[in-house]
Parts: sequence; C-alpha cells; structure tokens
Amino acid sequence: MRTLLIVNPNATSTTPATRDLLAHALESRTQLIVAHTQHRGHAAELAQWATEARMDLIVVHGGDGTVNETINGFLPLPAVDAAESAGAQRGWLPRLGVIPGGSANVFARSLGIEADPVAATNQLIDLLSLDGGGTHAGDRRIGLMVADGRWCAFSAGVGLDADVCEAIDRSRAAGHAATPARYLRTTVRQFFRAKRRDPLITVHVPDHDPVPGVHYAFVTNTSPWTYLDNTPVRTNPGTSFERGLGVFAMRTMGVLPTLSVARQLLASNGDPKGRNLFRVDDVSTVRIEADDEVGLQIDGDFIGRRNVVDFTSVPEVLEVVAPKPESARHS
Repeated sequence: MRTLLIVNPNATSTTPATRDLLAHALESRTQLIVAHTQHRGHAAELAQWATEARMDLIVVHGGDGTVNETINGFLPLPAVDAAESAGAQRGWLPRLGVIPGGSANVFARSLGIEADPVAATNQLIDLLSLDGGGTHAGDRRIGLMVADGRWCAFSAGVGLDADVCEAIDRSRAAGHAATPARYLRTTVRQFFRAKRRDPLITVHVPDHDPVPGVHYAFVTNTSPWTYLDNTPVRTNPGTSFERGLGVFAMRTMGVLPTLSVARQLLASNGDPKGRNLFRVDDVSTVRIEADDEVGLQIDGDFIGRRNVVDFTSVPEVLEVVAPKPESARHS
C-alpha cells in the first residue's frame, strides 16, 4: 500500500513527537511519503499529486481546514448535467484517513476517530488491517456536501457563524491560537454585533415554504455541528454521513430564545426546537438567498460574502478509513 502523509505543522495540536509516531507507525505497514504543508492551498496540491501518482491512501494530520483542502484537491466535483455525467469516468481515487491535529477536529471525531492523536494513530493502524474477508476493517464510503461550488465535509454557515470564522482567521493571522475559549468569546462578541442588524436571509428547502427573516443559518452534513472542548454541539441530530443535509435557521437574535436553543444544542439527547427556529434533517438540497451579501464559512474557514449559496448532498462519494457507523455495526 502506497501512502502519502500530509502534515500541517502549524495546526493547533500537532507536535513533533506525534508526527514522528504517526510516520513510524505508517512506515511499518505501508510505503510512506511524508509531506508538510508550506502555504495555504498546499494540501490540495499534494492531494492532487497523490492521485496522479495513484497512491492508495492519503492520511491527513491537521485540522478541519487541512482536511477540506485535501478533499477538494483530489475528489472531482459531481457532473453538472446528465450529458456530462454520462460521459464522466471515475478515475483513480485514494482512500482518506485522518489523524486529528487541529482545535475542533469535527470531521474526524464525527467519523468515530479518537480525538487524541496518539490513540487515533493506533486506531488507524488497526483499521488498515485486513479482516477475514480480505477487505480492510476501516473501509467506509460516506456522503459529502457541495457548497458554493466546492466540497464541504461537515458544516457550512451563513451570517453569524461565518462572522465568527472570519474573526478567528484574523486572530490566527495575528498569532493567536484558535482555542475553544477564544471561539466562545468571539461568538458572544459577534452575536451582540449581529443583534443590531436586520434579518437578511431567506432559506429555500424542497417541499417547504420559503423561510424569510432569518438572521443566520447552518447547513450540516453530519452531527455534531461542532465541539465545545469535549462536548458535542448538535444542531441537527438526525443528520449523518449516510443521510442528507440538515438545516438550522434562526429567525431571532433575542437573548432569551437564543439561550433556550443553546441549552438544547448542548444536551446529550438534544432535539433543538423553538418558535423562531426552522430546523429540518435529511434534505437533498438547500438554497440560501440574502438581500445583501452575507458571510459564508465552509468547514470552519471563512470563504467570503455571497448573495446566493446552493448546497447539495452527494451520497457515498468518498472512501474513508474509519469505524463503521453504529447502524452498520448492529445490522
């Protein structure tokens, strides 16, 4: 098995000792090439090279942003029309493995990957072993989301969510780590800034009336939406990599209703509901329109400002090395 290990040495929780352990473990099982990212977009370039070189496996040791770059670097977007789809041939594509190295690591943890990088390394090696049927124990195919013409692994947001990511990006550029405490402080600060603005967003979901007067909205490909330290935050608990998209749209910036919904998001058995909350799970497409341009984040990275964003669920499109979902293990 030929493997490319992509390491983001600047990710929040990567250390030289962990990188050495991961490389040593993979070298014992695969033909390994190690590459460190050196600039924004480098992970995508490396992933494209690995695909052209017909590598069997790409392992990413970094945060959610590095994972997103990697996926967009090697996985072709779906065809835009029937004619293109009929002529398209699925070329050689490697599998993807992830060792958490960022601050939240939502994608890896949602896949059932251990949060601790050392434990995740041992887990990856176990998942790469062959089972009795001659297949790898960690073979799994998951769905992703296309948002704004690019792959999104787990979550996108418009409005408040994107404003927080933009502020965090500026903070990182100034040399500050993206810690959970910093995210929380930034979210509170951006919330009270956004509270003074009129709602701009309308959400369109198939088989539902348009939802106007939205202040901010999340579209998710799995649950949880994020983590607050070790606590999962679940906006759409009925959403998973094996189902469609979840939509969570708030039509109020009132403090009391916001706190009520926030408590539900943090509950272990949470099923968020509220008079000013529009929420639906397992839909195929979503369109978000805004009167004026609003911020857009994809997998925790600020993308820019848009008037219209389309989101599409693409099932079973990515092969990953990860534990089987609970439903498959018990079937």
